[in-house]
Amino acid sequence: MTDSPTVSVNGTSYSLHGTPPWMSLLDFVRSQGLTGAKEGCAEGECGACSVLVVRPDGDQASRWTALNACLTPAVAFASQEVVTSEGLGEPDALHPVQHEMAVRGGSQCGYCTPGFICSMASEYYRPGREGHGEGDAEHGANGFDIHSLSGNLCRCTGYRPIRDAAFALGSPETDDRFAARCAAPAPAHPTAEVTVDGATFLRPGTLDEALAALSAHPDAVLVAGSTDWGVEANLRGSRAAYLIGIDRLDELRELTIGEDAIQIGAALTLSEIERQLEGRIPLLDKLFPQFASRLIRNGATIGGNLGTGSPIGDTPPALLALEASLVLAGPGGERTVPLADYFTGYRQTVCAPDELIKAARIPLPLSPITAFHKIAKRRFDDISSVAVGLALETEAGVISKARIGLGGVAATPIRALATEAALEGSPWSRETFVRAAGVLREEGTPMDDHRASSAYRKAMLGTALLRLHRDESPQEATA
Repeated sequence: MTDSPTVSVNGTSYSLHGTPPWMSLLDFVRSQGLTGAKEGCAEGECGACSVLVVRPDGDQASRWTALNACLTPAVAFASQEVVTSEGLGEPDALHPVQHEMAVRGGSQCGYCTPGFICSMASEYYRPGREGHGEGDAEHGANGFDIHSLSGNLCRCTGYRPIRDAAFALGSPETDDRFAARCAAPAPAHPTAEVTVDGATFLRPGTLDEALAALSAHPDAVLVAGSTDWGVEANLRGSRAAYLIGIDRLDELRELTIGEDAIQIGAALTLSEIERQLEGRIPLLDKLFPQFASRLIRNGATIGGNLGTGSPIGDTPPALLALEASLVLAGPGGERTVPLADYFTGYRQTVCAPDELIKAARIPLPLSPITAFHKIAKRRFDDISSVAVGLALETEAGVISKARIGLGGVAATPIRALATEAALEGSPWSRETFVRAAGVLREEGTPMDDHRASSAYRKAMLGTALLRLHRDESPQEATA
């Protein structure tokens, strides 16, 4: 147990002693005089707060990962390495990212610039970036993926100079110390406990220790990426008496690919899952780019997105279409629950107070025809009004299997069972999809709210099936 936890920021060790569990990493670094990172939205939408953190990239390597510092508790970074914009370069020796932003006019008022710098640096050091340029509107000839900046907002430049700076970056020099750091393992995560003013943050070393703490403190809040609880702490002033950090538990960070299933650890981030799956689940590949921003996906976990029980989470509709199950761990052992039976009411689930999600299990083989439709006010980095996950199979021109998951149309994510039944056994034809679209429009209990009206949600449900039929040619569908 680390009695006096510290965090390395720009190579300097800072004590976390006396740091309240609800204090964000952003507030902590600013309290140390490192004021480059700013608070813009306090909910992970603007990226003004982004910093770099060393994260594992396999057993013996690491990578620089950009995170929203406004969301995660500072104490969760005990024994970790953090770099802010101040740590990347000096006024007379700018980092390449800083240099390109300066000479190409990527900064005007400067408020958002440090956050852009950190997100851009994360992509600059991404393994495999160099030499894989696509040269389209969203990728530079240098391999830079402009979506790595999707979580950073700027109201001054119009983004073109920022994109120009990103696409002008070359490769790190051979003596670049940040590139060299990636060749070494990421820091270990020793157990740590901090108690301030009656509130405790615990980082257990094993899953059993986490479950024991959860049993002793049934009202404890589990945090991983903290992309949900961090918003509650910032905007609603939530102050949990007991926080358990589970994001680095080995037992929750395994991804295994078997003959009959793929099992994804609950504490793996969305970015880690995307990299490790390497395209093996096409439906999730369609989901990932629409899930918030890269900054959020670098911290958000699949277990957290499911554990909140939110009816508008993005992963449940896709996982329902994939017929996923959840592995729940508790003091009495493990049990497996179909995701379709997991949600019991608005933000309520079958998970007992002393249980947590260990993994999501997706059965194999996968249905070959899939789609994920997210209807929101913005293309990226937004909350869905309606989300639809679809997975279909055909045989000799007939739909033999249909699985449809819905979000945003009821108090919980749901399966569209009536629509599935209307599709199965019917020919792959426009007539079939028009008829089934009428059924899908009546699934769930969509409501009027500030994101969309009930009528709009119903219309979007029906459109989802028509889009699927348009996008999948008869030749592909019946192959």
